[in-house]
Amino acid sequence: MDSKSEVIIFTDGSSKGNPGPGGWAAIIKSSKVTEIGGRVEHTTNNRMELTAAIEALSFFKSYPPKADQHWFGKIFSDSKYLIDGITKWIFGWQRNGWRTKDRKDVLNRDLWEILYGLTEGKEIEWKYVAGHFGHPENERCDEIAQAFAEGRSPKLIS
Repeated sequence: MDSKSEVIIFTDGSSKGNPGPGGWAAIIKSSKVTEIGGRVEHTTNNRMELTAAIEALSFFKSYPPKADQHWFGKIFSDSKYLIDGITKWIFGWQRNGWRTKDRKDVLNRDLWEILYGLTEGKEIEWKYVAGHFGHPENERCDEIAQAFAEGRSPKLIS
């Protein structure tokens, strides 16, 4: 019998300077709550937003544990760049040889290609959540990403 497992993911990215040191974070809610995050020495905010989504989806490479299960997910982000990029723009970029409508190279193509590969064949609903408006999971992701960007190591739920 095929069963589905719902996964809820919240992501955020941050950089101190653009470019500068950056941090990313994700909260993953499946059978339990897990927080993940990391730091990059020299990066941009957009790269950290993409990295957060990539790392959250990579967390599920061995998920689900049973062959007759598959998962569907909702990913919440305060980055319209991330959401519009993966749900709208990427298809035109691919058709146009990874060029924008202005014929410029797509920024962060390396990360977009990884993210697209991780989403292929999965049921994922991308949702925008306004940042800094008191949404608990978004605020927590921001706190984690900021801490990593500042060189601190926050305590994560695992």
